[in-house]
Amino acid sequence: MKVGYSVDGYQNRRTIINKVEQYNYIKVLDVYKILFKLALINQNVLKQTTPDLIDFIYRFNDLNLNKVDLLHFWNTISYGKTPWITTFETIVPRFKSAINCHHGKNCGYTSLKEDRKILKALETLSGKSCKKLIALSECNLNMQKDFLSNFPEFKSEIEAKLIYMHPPQKANVENYESKKLAINEDIHFMLVGNDFFRKGGSEILEAFMELRKSNNYNIKLTIVSALIADNYAAMTTNEEVDKTKEIISKNRNWIDFYPKLSYPQMYEIMKSAHIGLLPTYADTYGLSALDFQATGCPIISTNVRALPEVNNNEIGWVIKIPINRLGEAIYTNLEDRMEIKQAIKKGLLEITSEIMENRDLIPIKADKALNQIRDQHSPEEYSRKIGEIYSHALE
Repeated sequence: MKVGYSVDGYQNRRTIINKVEQYNYIKVLDVYKILFKLALINQNVLKQTTPDLIDFIYRFNDLNLNKVDLLHFWNTISYGKTPWITTFETIVPRFKSAINCHHGKNCGYTSLKEDRKILKALETLSGKSCKKLIALSECNLNMQKDFLSNFPEFKSEIEAKLIYMHPPQKANVENYESKKLAINEDIHFMLVGNDFFRKGGSEILEAFMELRKSNNYNIKLTIVSALIADNYAAMTTNEEVDKTKEIISKNRNWIDFYPKLSYPQMYEIMKSAHIGLLPTYADTYGLSALDFQATGCPIISTNVRALPEVNNNEIGWVIKIPINRLGEAIYTNLEDRMEIKQAIKKGLLEITSEIMENRDLIPIKADKALNQIRDQHSPEEYSRKIGEIYSHALE
């Protein structure tokens, strides 16, 4: 049996491609990819106004030319007749008009009720070719239900196709003891993510420099990041990027910095780390949290979106920041962002001090986090469930 997928990206490799052994996964092309490339030419070469590119990226129709038995997408909906499934991280359809509706204090999807493109997409989601909609978390499932509550004519039929499944993650160490790390010497913290500022990188540097100076804590920090400016949640500038690079350069006696690492290299460094860091302003899931936990690193995270399903104060540490009813942090203006920044820094100061003064917490929480990875993210169980979904879709 052939399963088609449309993109080779990280999320597809993590949740879709080759996840069920008995199926042959094939990359497919469609008319929207052609339209997307033409729109890019118009925008970048001809400098002409184009429709929103995101509306091409997450739509699919191959007119059945790829000749696969089933299609499995990430965030994408199909207008064709081939049976299809989508795994998604916020809501589907993922169109420009809908992508920011979950933001802010007054979040919601009522503005989309008369959107013709949305209504057409809902007809497609209700159709018999759409077999299953797999939310990446319970948070995402609830967001989709909130969205559908505005469209009672489609609600019941689409909700019947909805489930949520946490992504798979293999445990990379047997237990914390197998890492053979001392807890009475340097405590090694680690942050992974290209969006350094969105993931709380500035607050980490500020808190750790303050604690090293005022408390003389023996903290070591590894950063794996492209260090690019964030214009989404933290709203940083290139000047701030340059300032951060200078800070890192001046503190290389305790900070290791890597612009990029392969996954084997990253996992090796994680095995030498005590604590993972994800004090993020915004993440739909926070897949690096699973990487850390699977390598025996309890994490410090915020409480946004799916992270309360991944981390808690029994298996790690949680910093509470202001969130709306859908779980998204509220960062719509400078005042909101400053409130988040202060909450993250305060949380890091308090939690890091707790860790440094009570280091026996590290192995206890590390083993609990590993147990959760095995219980909730088993690759074998994930494969079995996806296989069942494929079988039912093809009946």
